[in-house]
Amino acid sequence: MDSTSTDTRQKILATAESLIYQNGIHATGMDLLVRTSGVARKSIYRHFENKDEVAAAALSARDIRWLAWFQEECDKADGPEARILRLFTVLKGWFESEDYRGCAFINTAGEVGNPEDPIRRIARHHKQKLLDYTLELTGQLGIEQPDALARQLLVLMEGAITVSRVMGDYDAADNARDVAQLLLKQAVR
Repeated sequence: MDSTSTDTRQKILATAESLIYQNGIHATGMDLLVRTSGVARKSIYRHFENKDEVAAAALSARDIRWLAWFQEECDKADGPEARILRLFTVLKGWFESEDYRGCAFINTAGEVGNPEDPIRRIARHHKQKLLDYTLELTGQLGIEQPDALARQLLVLMEGAITVSRVMGDYDAADNARDVAQLLLKQAVR
């Protein structure tokens, strides 16, 4: 792929990701993608077979970028306990950002009924990677059941994300952090 082709592909993906995050997959049609991106329909179809392929590629790109950002922000804390608690501080900062619309993976998975649909598989893969990162942190604690604690923390994070979006309660991250602190005290004693 030459650089112009790569640039066009990146423009399509960035526009698709933004539209899907703002409006959902079903509301993001090819006409809207063409109008918003300024890329001709023919050019889009040179890179992608259909809208589903564009959506899957856009979400895969978001998965990589979002997790890299999240881990980088969480890793600014010193030590595994501090990083675990920082998970929730970083989430709250995200909740309070101007363009926050909830989790793109929760949102899009909710639009797709078939659990084997590529969109659902991407969402599941994203959540598994978030769990893996959390398990990496809990594994550094030297506790008996790092896997169980990581799964509990994932539920707290996902619950905070959902409550923040559905109820507009950004303090859900603080509430989840308080519960995480209790879980850490119990696990580390």
